[in-house]
Amino acid sequence: MTHLGNCVSAALAAVCVTGLAANAAAQDGRVDVDVELVLAVDISYSVDEEEAHRQREGYVAALAHEDVIRSIQGGPLGRIAVTYVEWADTGFQRAAADWTVIASEDDALDFAARVASAPFERGHYTAIGSAIADGVRRIDENDYTAPRLIIDISGDGPQNQGLPLDSAHALADRSNIVVNGLPVISSSEGRWVRPVEVNLEGYFRENVIIGPGAFVLPARTEDEFRVAILRKLVLEIAGAMPSGPELDVSGLGRAP
Repeated sequence: MTHLGNCVSAALAAVCVTGLAANAAAQDGRVDVDVELVLAVDISYSVDEEEAHRQREGYVAALAHEDVIRSIQGGPLGRIAVTYVEWADTGFQRAAADWTVIASEDDALDFAARVASAPFERGHYTAIGSAIADGVRRIDENDYTAPRLIIDISGDGPQNQGLPLDSAHALADRSNIVVNGLPVISSSEGRWVRPVEVNLEGYFRENVIIGPGAFVLPARTEDEFRVAILRKLVLEIAGAMPSGPELDVSGLGRAP
């Protein structure tokens, strides 16, 4: 067979495989999307109640932001599936807004409103590994298929309870899920975040994230947190490989 013939055969095979996958998804009632995204947000007692509400406000603002909508609509299918989960202790992972397809501004605004109005609960400890495992389960058991699967973990401290992180990583790796991190950092006592005794950015980089292209985007103040959420969502939805400058939100002020 000629080189051209080989190429045509390979292309036809790829089309067939794609078609079979799409047919399989359609037959079992699953919906194809560009990204399946778990937003997993720390609401342990190290985050005070006012700060936890402001975290929600940051995500709500970012989810309805025009840059996020543009990133979603710029994908091959123009839609993503997302769930917003608040977590703390080993057994505390609760969806403030369950899986939803976002393809338009109205979809995003509706999802953001459900996040904003969800009942507020809190837990004691910081079980990052358990939060990752919960995110893996939510992706494995949902009604969607996507080429990119992401768990986005935010937190203001290292793990102090729950499933070991290497065990959680094994679960994510088995399901081809990327785990990204948004550490909320402070070097001094303050209202927005508590001081931590470890290099939290380094801790997240070495112990929390996993998968091809996984990244950490830290925030040190309330304003940086809002900017970081917005930038992180755009990067994750667009499937971009962020560079050093894109992972630095210090001094940028409040998200527009």
